[in-house]
Amino acid sequence: MSSIWDRPEPGTRKPRHSREQIAAAALAIADREGFDAVSMRRVAEEVGAGTMTLYHYVRTKADLIDLMDDAIMGEVLIPDGELPATWRAAMRMIACSSHAAFLRHPWALRAMTDSNGGPNGLRHFEQSLAAVASLEIDTRAKLELMGIVDDYVFGYVFRSAEVTAALTARATDELIEGLLPHFELQIRSGDYPHIQALFGDADTRQTWELIVDVMTAESRFEQGLDLLLDGIEAKLAGGGAWSSAG
Repeated sequence: MSSIWDRPEPGTRKPRHSREQIAAAALAIADREGFDAVSMRRVAEEVGAGTMTLYHYVRTKADLIDLMDDAIMGEVLIPDGELPATWRAAMRMIACSSHAAFLRHPWALRAMTDSNGGPNGLRHFEQSLAAVASLEIDTRAKLELMGIVDDYVFGYVFRSAEVTAALTARATDELIEGLLPHFELQIRSGDYPHIQALFGDADTRQTWELIVDVMTAESRFEQGLDLLLDGIEAKLAGGGAWSSAG
């Protein structure tokens, strides 16, 4: 079956709906109600069309997912002319843009793994390659560097989504109160000396609140990203060959 990107949009001079409008409607539903709520019928309602009319623009649910994925990748893209010239600043900007886009759509990394990609995905790949183009390392090493940064970004988004879901399902106070009795019993057992040392003689609740504060601090993403880039920069500056697995 051909990709939606291989097929032209409906051939009327001014079609009533565009692929961009359809993708935006599907994203709005997923953001409000979760990915499972997205259907051709719901999207048709969102754009003010009949379900059969929507099939004139989008043949299958798979096509719709491809449109949604490409719309998100469009949010990731750095505007033309704004990508920094140095590899570190460029990779940092791409990572921050990716982080922001997927935080707006935290369901997407899990729900859209079957997407076939699209033109915005290719543009993102092109920008990432441009970011590392000046580095004097081989192609494999450049791809590994890009992958390491992506792994950090996507791992952080996954983790943030889990923490947010936990805190949304139960208020922070309720969550801590529910954990404290069992937790205090466990750390008094002596089986967890480092955890016991962490809590020490301080109020257990205060230490838990500190942990939650650290885990949810908005500064954590960029702080961790800078530490990662520091390590990569030190490796590149060391003069030795990039240790490529493979």
